[in-house]
Amino acid sequence: MALESSFEAPVPVSTVATLVAQWIDRLGVVHVEGQITQISRRPGAGVVFLTLRDPAQDVSMSVTCMRSVYEQILPAPSEGQRVVIRAKPVFYRGRGQFSLQLQELRQVGVGELLARIEQLKAKLGAQGLFAPARKQPLPFLPQLIGLITGRASAAEKDVLENTRRRWPGVRFEVREVAVQGATAVPQVVGALKELDAHPEVDVIVIARGGGSVEDLLPFSDEQLLLAVAACGTPVVSAIGHEPDSPLLDLVADVRASTPTDAAKRIVPDVREEQERVRTARERMRGAVERMLEREERALANYRSRPSLAAPYDMIDRRELELREASGRMRRALEQRISRDSEVLGHTLARVRALSPLKTLERGYAIVQAQDGAVVRDAAEVAAGQQLGVRLAAGRLSVSVASATPEQAASG
Repeated sequence: MALESSFEAPVPVSTVATLVAQWIDRLGVVHVEGQITQISRRPGAGVVFLTLRDPAQDVSMSVTCMRSVYEQILPAPSEGQRVVIRAKPVFYRGRGQFSLQLQELRQVGVGELLARIEQLKAKLGAQGLFAPARKQPLPFLPQLIGLITGRASAAEKDVLENTRRRWPGVRFEVREVAVQGATAVPQVVGALKELDAHPEVDVIVIARGGGSVEDLLPFSDEQLLLAVAACGTPVVSAIGHEPDSPLLDLVADVRASTPTDAAKRIVPDVREEQERVRTARERMRGAVERMLEREERALANYRSRPSLAAPYDMIDRRELELREASGRMRRALEQRISRDSEVLGHTLARVRALSPLKTLERGYAIVQAQDGAVVRDAAEVAAGQQLGVRLAAGRLSVSVASATPEQAASG
């Protein structure tokens, strides 16, 4: 039930402390896993004080352990070690402090840590975080590189020196963080999010030197791996040496075996690129020269053809052929006209020979009635009838005085 109180009826501090202690006491015994960040053993004191920190969160808790219990723990725990403790949550009324009263401590062995890493690996693999399809390609020449590494570490020196040796103009945005221990994961995640939000950062490198399995545990932490998978900027993992393989290598877009290898992967070598440019220019120049030679030969072949070597010869030949054809046409036409004129003259002579005018010219005449009909028989006309006579030259109008028909000759 809520404690009833007010400004007019406040409750004493001791009452509140007692109630809090009673509530905490109800939690019973709990088993807690964490990393020891501090051990305080005062000479002559009967209590050993430890600080237990969450491996992935910035949360610490005070632990008290009786010296007799602590001295029975073999081997003796050390700072930085991951442990599981069985403890009773307690609240000290006099100081108003909360702590865990340690009853038993077990150190997490390497075998168990590796087994947990394998379980997490299977889980994240089933979620598709290791799929090649989700990995982003690195830019050819990043203008600004984000580097997450330990403070004044050899890994930082390797990445910076080797990268600038390969491409002197490259720029870095460095974030120095803890790369092992309880604070490593939150600091690396914070730096990662900060660099991912930076508009000019083209690639992010997470680098540290080699170490034991315990030292590299932060780089197999689920919180860090999910943060890397959510990055919009390509991430390069450069953790440890060649044999070291934290889960970050599988989630990152590119895995570098060492920090030096990361420098080779994120920027090209300026000397190699200059050599490639020189080789490409030579190949291009050779290709252009060969093309020009080929075109020059083709042009020479075209120019050696008669149509281009002596173009007027062809025109002269065609002009001569045209003149000869024109002459042949003219002669043929003249011959045809002459031949047709001769034929026409013969035909005209025959027509004239058969013409009635020729007969009239010999003294004959054509007698016609008034209606134009030719009179062939004297019986066809009567005395006094007007007739027309056509002569070879001119016409006559006559009147019939008499008509004497000829009797037909007897057979």
